[in-house]
Order: sequence, then C-alpha cells, then structure tokens
Amino acid sequence: MLKTTYFTPMKVLLIDSLAEECTEILEKAGIQAVSRPGIPPDELKEEIKDYEGVILRSGARIAEEVLTNAHRLRAICRAGVGVDNVDIEGATKRGIVVMNTPEGNTISAAEHTIALLFAMARKVSQAHKSLQKGEWEKKKFTGSQLSGKTLGVIGLGRIGRQVAKRAAALEMKVIAFDPYISPEIAAQYPIHKVDSLEELLGQADFVTIHVPLNNSTRNLITKREFELMKRGVGIVNASRGGIVSERDLYDAIVSGKVSGAAIDVFEVEPPRGNKLLELEQVIATPHLGAQTEEAQKAVAVEAAELMVDALTGRGFRNALNLPVASPEEFEQLRPFIGIAEKMGTFLMQLTDCGVRTVTLIYAGDIARKNTRLVTDSFLVGLLRPCLEEGANLVSAPVLAMEKGIEVSVTTSSLCGNFTNLVTARVKTGKVECSLTGAIFNGGEARIVNIDGYNVEALLEGNMLVIYAKDKPGLIGSVGTLLGKRNTNIARMTFGRKQAGGTAILIINVDGPVSLDVQEEIRRLENVNSVRMVYLA
Repeated sequence: MLKTTYFTPMKVLLIDSLAEECTEILEKAGIQAVSRPGIPPDELKEEIKDYEGVILRSGARIAEEVLTNAHRLRAICRAGVGVDNVDIEGATKRGIVVMNTPEGNTISAAEHTIALLFAMARKVSQAHKSLQKGEWEKKKFTGSQLSGKTLGVIGLGRIGRQVAKRAAALEMKVIAFDPYISPEIAAQYPIHKVDSLEELLGQADFVTIHVPLNNSTRNLITKREFELMKRGVGIVNASRGGIVSERDLYDAIVSGKVSGAAIDVFEVEPPRGNKLLELEQVIATPHLGAQTEEAQKAVAVEAAELMVDALTGRGFRNALNLPVASPEEFEQLRPFIGIAEKMGTFLMQLTDCGVRTVTLIYAGDIARKNTRLVTDSFLVGLLRPCLEEGANLVSAPVLAMEKGIEVSVTTSSLCGNFTNLVTARVKTGKVECSLTGAIFNGGEARIVNIDGYNVEALLEGNMLVIYAKDKPGLIGSVGTLLGKRNTNIARMTFGRKQAGGTAILIINVDGPVSLDVQEEIRRLENVNSVRMVYLA
C-alpha cells in the first residue's frame, strides 16, 4: 500500500488590517494567509507558534515575550516605515528577518506636502470656511503665488527629494540643507544646496521639513530659528511632530513673523487643546501623509511580495537586520554592535559637513570575528540621524554609497593594554575626526580615545564635548555655569595630550543643554568650541 504524504503549506499571519491584494499575492504563491487584525497580545503569543511569517502595520506589536514562542517564524514584515513596534534585536538573535516597506508611501507623502504648500499659500481652507458661512471676502484671502518664490527644503531623504522635484516643476527656486549628503549627490537634483540651516532660513519664502525625529532634530526650529527667517515666511511640516517647537511657532505667527503654517503632524496626537489650531493662519490635517488608497495598497503589496521572496528562498529585500548564524554568535557580537552604532551617531553629530570617507579598524579579539554586522551597525548610526526614512543593517551600505561615502575596513594586531578595540575615522570636506571604543570585562563599552586624546567616556544620553586650553579652573568654571543653569552632571571625563595644551572635556548631563547655555560655555575663558551630542 502506498503511503499518503500530506503537504502543509507555509502560513503567514496578518495582525493588522491590510489591503486585500496582500492576501491574494500570498495565496497565489502557495502561502496560506490568516487575517487576525486586533489579536490580543496573549492570543498572539500562542497563535504565532504555527506561522513562518507575520505582516503587521502600526496597530500591533511583536515583543520579546511573543518571539519566545515563535519557533517556526522566519520573517516579519512591517507594511510601512517605522518598526518601533517590533523587537528587532530579539528577532535577530533568533534568525528572524525583519523587513519594512519604506518606499510605498513616498510619493503620497511628497504630494501631501505640496498640497499643504498650495493650500497655505492660497488660503484655501480659510476661504472655504468663510464661504460656508455665507461670506464673500475675496480681498481678505489674497494669496501668494508659488512660482518665482524660494522653497527651503530641510532634509534630502526620499520624500525631501520628491518634494524638491515637484517644487522645481512649479518654477520655484529650491534650496536645501542636508549636511549628510555630498555636493555630488545633491547636484543630481534640481536644487541649490546651502552650507547651513541659517543660510536656508534667511533666504526661503517657504520652509518645508523632511527629517526624522530624534534627539538631534527635536526642536530643530525654535524661537532662534524663526528670528533668522524672512518676515512673512510660510512653514510646512508633514514630517514629524516635535521638530518644530509648537509654542515658538504659535508666538511667531501671532507676531506676524510667520504668515502661515500647514501642519500634518503634532507633538501629541490627536492634538486636543493645541493652541495652534485656534489660529486662522494655520491649516492642519490629521497625519495624512501616507493616507491614500494608492499608498495603502502599495505598502500591502510590497509587504506581501517581500514575504513571498523571503519564505520561498528568493532572497531578502528591505531587511532591517542581518540574522546571525547562531544565538551564540550574536551574543559575542552584541557589545560591539551596540558601541559601533553609537560611535557612528556620535561622529556624525561631531562633524559639521557631509561625511566623505569612513575607515574602521578592528584590533584584538574582534579582528578575528565576522565584523560585517559591526561595520553595518556603525553605518546605521552614522546615517540614521539624517534620513527621514531611517537606515538599517541592509540599507546602510547602499545609502552610504548613494551619499558618496567611501567605506574601508582594516584589522590590526596593535591593541595596547586592551583586549579589543574598534576605531572609526571619518573625513568630511573640512575636518577629520576619530573615535576608539573598547569592550571591558562584563561587556561594558566605553570610548577610550577621541582625536588622539585618551579618555574614558560612556556613549549614552546627552553629551557635551568641549575643546579648550588646559588651564587651571577650566573644569570648575564649566561645572559652575552648568549648575547655575540647573543642568545636572552625571559623569565627566578629561583628556589632554600635554600639560598646558589643548584639552577635551566630555560631560554626560541629565538633559539637553540649550543653545543659549552652549553659547555661554563657548564664551568662557580658554574654551575653543562646544558641541552637544545626543544619544539614546
């Protein structure tokens, strides 16, 4: 008698509402799709054990406790950009690929920005409300023509570049500030790249923002920046809430400095009780950048196609991680992965211009391991602060190439008194900076050298980096000033090459130090420069 063999199809769990095309693509590939939008976390933990793949949006979460039961799971795909609802580290050490769909909503987000720009310039929303009341006030709603005006684009990621292209087609003069993109790359787009945010703000008739929200971009536009702008400037923010200070924007509109604002994102969403919504000069939408039928369909289709490729062996696209061969290998690399990413973020914030070259040098035990994950983690840290769409372990090398950044990796046997060292050197068009990190017993990571200065610093939180002449009273004067400004010092390290020469002072503080306080420190006797670096 012939023995009957039953084939069990692979299964993908859909834990958010997705366009029906997602299910169609999966089932056409022979993969069973099971839709459970809104599944409770306890049920998800039990349910997930029977699936090879999971597709989700922003409404669900895959945490560590869920992954502990995901014995068959091979791939997770986020239909959208943000993946803060997925435990990527937990997935990585279990060999689970995490993917996203960063391009599906790019055009929709860019178009919404242009729509807000038009609506603000021509006072469309205000005129519509007036007409609904039975009024006919043509003179009151005299608008501003876009053609011939200067649009300042802050951030040249995918969305920023698409906005620039569309604005140029409207015969606007487009200027852009993005310190992380090389002039050669910027020259491929219809824009004029300026060297500083201040230069852009001083020239633009309209300003639109396309940067990620992180510690270095939070409150990027405050009272100081508004004061640099032309009187009557228009502001568009369809990027992230918190990049523009809502309090300072309110004051700038009331004073007449800003003639109007078009806002799609808020510090707190929904923005109940937000004073900006009381102003007639403000038009607002409820975070609609990606809310088009085309965008929702595009991310669902792309997520399904990525999942089919991942489960059928065709390869991984838009992967956010690179699963290691074993959990043991991941545990060995974990400290280096962590410090490398922070080193990249630190160096990007320490330099003023776009990075042109990156050199990574591995010495000691780490030099004998597969350092690709570590190198790519450094690039993630280097690029993530400057890209609205973010960077990940797979995309970072490609994005670095797109930005014209040359990356080289070498190993060395010279390790001094340390078991291992990771040194990173970056060059821009103006400066060169280097950073060396070490992993101590117990896995603690510290910086042991910055630009040739021996130090012992923790890369965490808010960090003040001060270069000054090595004179008596330096540490005391800085500490006293911070104390007077209610800034608590968590940790301080000092380094110098020779007595009386230039020294470096690194201070971990409990909260961000304002630009005004940084300027006060800069004016202290013997201080050469001050830089605030923000790390998670």
